[in-house]
Amino acid sequence: MLNFSDDVKKVFLAGIGAAATTAEKAKELVDQLVKKGELTVEQGKVLNEELKHAVKEKLSTPVDAEGIKKDLEKVSKEELAAIKEKIEELQAKSDEEDK
Repeated sequence: MLNFSDDVKKVFLAGIGAAATTAEKAKELVDQLVKKGELTVEQGKVLNEELKHAVKEKLSTPVDAEGIKKDLEKVSKEELAAIKEKIEELQAKSDEEDK
C-alpha cells in the first residue's frame, strides 16, 4: 500500500499532467480558430504565448503540502477512490510511454 506522501506526490503529478493536457488542447483550439479564419495567425501566436506563460507560472508556484493534506482530509471516500483510479490510469499511461 502506498503511503500518504506518495499519494500527495501522485496528486501533484496528476495536476501537472492536467495542466499540460490543458495547454495542448488550448493550442489545438487556437490552431483551429486560425485555420477557420476566426483569429489571425498573429493573434493565435500571442494567445498561445499567453497560455504558455500562464501554465509556466502555475507550475512554478511552490507546492503547499500542508494545504494539500488539509484538502485531502475533506475528500469523501468515493472522491478519493476516483482520484486514486485516475492516478493509476496516469501512471499506467506514463509507464507505457516510457517503454
